[in-house]
Amino acid sequence: MKRVDAIVVLIVLALVIAVPAIAVDQTGGKPSATTAKKTAAPKMTDAQKIALAMSAGPAEIAKNATIIDMTDMPGGQMKQLREGTNGWVCYAHIGAPMCLDKEWQKWAEAWMSKGQPKVEGTGIGYMLRGDQGASNIDPYATGPAADNQWVVSPPHIMVLYQDPKMLDAYPTDPKSGGPWVMWKGTPYAHVMVPVSPTKAATMPSK
Repeated sequence: MKRVDAIVVLIVLALVIAVPAIAVDQTGGKPSATTAKKTAAPKMTDAQKIALAMSAGPAEIAKNATIIDMTDMPGGQMKQLREGTNGWVCYAHIGAPMCLDKEWQKWAEAWMSKGQPKVEGTGIGYMLRGDQGASNIDPYATGPAADNQWVVSPPHIMVLYQDPKMLDAYPTDPKSGGPWVMWKGTPYAHVMVPVSPTKAATMPSK
């Protein structure tokens, strides 16, 4: 499998931005049977998983992308369902499928190690099915809190710039109705570009 490090990184990335935490039994420290049953991913065929992954990006990109199955995460195993030819990787993930180019894959490696990303060109990532939420200010937040600006984004494109000064042209307010900068002031800052004409980003009321 090519770029194993990047694939492992994206598993963690997807868990942060998309997977609700599994409740822990207060007596045994393990997920309860009831909770596990509720959070179990639906069974899908490989064809359905490939279709899910491809739905995250434009057809012209997704049709030649490597496809990675993440529908059993967390706790399960990732699996390459198809090897691509264009350098893109699309991930079949319940609630947050995504397609990432090479710059985003490198960025993810840096994020995992809490290192400095080395963006060498404009990076593009697609989440055309939207996501299930992330902090707008903390790259490592795993759930909503009163002070971490948790935001659930509609279908969007994610943009990395080689020159971080270009980010200064954008606001940081997810509810502005247009592109905004997520994680500004951190090495992982990037632009979120909504592409849904009917849905806006939402944030819980304080």
